[in-house]
Amino acid sequence: MILILTPDTDENSPEYKELSKHLSNLPNIRTRVHREVGTQQVLTEIYLIGDTASLTIEEMEALPCVERVVRVSQEYRVLGRHRDGQRSTSFEYNGVRFGQDNLNVFAGLCAVDTPEHVERMMRALQDHGQTCTRMGAYKPRTSPYSFQGHGKGCLPYVFELAGKYGIRVIAMEVTHDSHVQEIREALERTGRPTGVMLQIGTRNTQNFELLKSVGRQQEFPVLLKRGFGITLEESLNAAEYLASEGNHRVVFGLRGMKTNMGDPHRNFVDFAHVPVVKRLTRMPVCVDPSHSVGSRDAGPEGLLDILHVTAQGIIAGANMVLVDFHPEPSKALVDGPQALTLAELPYFLEDVRIVREAYERRAALAAARSARDDPARAR
Repeated sequence: MILILTPDTDENSPEYKELSKHLSNLPNIRTRVHREVGTQQVLTEIYLIGDTASLTIEEMEALPCVERVVRVSQEYRVLGRHRDGQRSTSFEYNGVRFGQDNLNVFAGLCAVDTPEHVERMMRALQDHGQTCTRMGAYKPRTSPYSFQGHGKGCLPYVFELAGKYGIRVIAMEVTHDSHVQEIREALERTGRPTGVMLQIGTRNTQNFELLKSVGRQQEFPVLLKRGFGITLEESLNAAEYLASEGNHRVVFGLRGMKTNMGDPHRNFVDFAHVPVVKRLTRMPVCVDPSHSVGSRDAGPEGLLDILHVTAQGIIAGANMVLVDFHPEPSKALVDGPQALTLAELPYFLEDVRIVREAYERRAALAAARSARDDPARAR
């Protein structure tokens, strides 16, 4: 059961303290408080966990500060929409907003290799007005003999260069809870010049102890990639592991499914699930065209498959794009054949702008139709 409090409820007010006292006396019930800080108001939700069957909605709605009560039937208790499309769907981190109604591009190196390549990438991003990137320090690989990433050794210069070129958020995969501490320590040593969005990769989507550990820290938001061989429901429950431990700032990533039916692409593109995830949950949705396609193949009109797939995700409403670029793809230590070049960055960003504009026009058309057909709902 979820108690949705009146906007801007003050946790130090007598009414809120009365509510907290009442809830603490409920038998076999524990509570978890979640606050969404928006630009205009703060929304507070209290999750009642345990034996809630005996509690009535009417009884809970009569409590101080409570505006509305939702009885949860879906599995996604924290992240799910619960038939309420008006609840907040965004969060802000280090000056960058992540929501179901906007779009951020994270172009960068799949794996950090040299400081020179990192700096060239960062400079190109700044030159084109970008404030986010991807930089892989820890790289789980299928073969134990493949490059595994430079690890904590590269973190200081990556963070310092990010600060130098105005990069505010770096998406960085972690494979062990010790990596989170290494990132935290490196940020402290370098004066926190940037921010990090922790990434849980497809191989760790069901590493439940890692999910719980990352979920318990609330300093960094998390990008959770869908597991490449499991159902969407199983992957969404993995996201719920993060949220159930306290970290609600979660972005859900679609990166393709592992099946030969996707050949000749690296993975079967699953971007049709963008609106499904947005309908079922309040998470922003990321698409990863590079790892879905896995090559630089192009159609007869000259458009790369990666551009087509990126467009498919954005036209479906994606809120984040995670894409591989490299100053010299032939020298990349990981996934060079699928990386776009720095010369292609402005073209890629313009293509993204065109498709996002088309999506926004489609969304406006749908909203106008809804208002015409159901005026009450539009209000």
